[in-house]
Amino acid sequence: MLRDSIRNFAEKEIAPRAQELDEKEEFSIELTKQMAEMGLFGIIIPEKYGGSEMGYLSYCIVVEELARVDASHSATVAAGNSLGVGPIYYYGNEKQREEWLPRLCSGEILASFGLTEPDAGSDAGATKTTAKLENGQWVIDGSKIFITNAATEMTGICTVQAITGKRSNGKKEMSCIIVPNGTEGFVANKMTGKMMWRASNTGELFFDNCKVPEENLLGKRGEGFHYMLETLDNGRLSIAAMGLGGAQGAFELALKYAKEREQFGRPIATFQANSFKLADMAMEIEAARSLLYKACMLKDAGKPFSKQAAMSKLYCSEVMGRVVNEAVQIFGGYGLMKEYDIERFYRDYKLLTIGEGTSEVQRLVISRKIGCYED
Repeated sequence: MLRDSIRNFAEKEIAPRAQELDEKEEFSIELTKQMAEMGLFGIIIPEKYGGSEMGYLSYCIVVEELARVDASHSATVAAGNSLGVGPIYYYGNEKQREEWLPRLCSGEILASFGLTEPDAGSDAGATKTTAKLENGQWVIDGSKIFITNAATEMTGICTVQAITGKRSNGKKEMSCIIVPNGTEGFVANKMTGKMMWRASNTGELFFDNCKVPEENLLGKRGEGFHYMLETLDNGRLSIAAMGLGGAQGAFELALKYAKEREQFGRPIATFQANSFKLADMAMEIEAARSLLYKACMLKDAGKPFSKQAAMSKLYCSEVMGRVVNEAVQIFGGYGLMKEYDIERFYRDYKLLTIGEGTSEVQRLVISRKIGCYED
């Protein structure tokens, strides 16, 4: 029922507007509000805070079905849950949960997670943004980049990772701090000129003597780096779901086109060169789905899942890459034209091998998990 309802919404409401919104680089407040009304921003959150408490398997099915039609709107929901709502639910105190979660789950506001910086991507420990505690306030200085859902009219808060001191071993002490959008000294600018996810919002954040109350600390001081790693573990499941859904959507487009397009007097799907491509697509998508769903079930059961999350994120994103590449080949010259959705799918896939840990980082995580070497 969940899959059917999301698929119906995506095909009826998002599909007719996806191409136009992509072309204009326009984040749709209207569609985002509609997704919020369906409960898509509180899927993993208990009902007491306004969520639907359906678990990660249901969450990933939602993301998968949205991505089957359009990556941008899938990204809005994926980031809204994993990077926006998630950290406040998992690490926030009861006051913070009660203050922010109902508004986030209802879609009244969106939240973002300020991690990546111009000089701190895969090396998240290279963060330069600082937060100094002065007279009961955190004074934040620095910048963030490539932050999803950070600069929309709906965005209400950003969870910012910052250096709050030094540990006894001389290493940076990282903490997470909640900063409401509109706070003096905090500017969030929309980034444009993107190749992919053009209807998703991406922001560049600047903090200049930005002051928030000491109580805005999320969780424990000095635990920010661990919170970030755990947040990315959860987020990898949703990125994997985007890869899975995108691959499914591209496969269906290619199969439909191959059965309709005729060359040499018959549909091109009947030529072995194309039928084998489609068979490989179907096989890899099925394998990707099994891997991701297993990871989700481990997470929902409270069992270790970080290895499977990294595997799912790596495999599903790269499967989508292989599928869209062959799909464009099947479309031929038409696959390179913006009037065909497969062109957008081809562009949208690439971020999946980069965001929330590159493919190279996933292989590093997996190799550690299987015991190749210690951290």
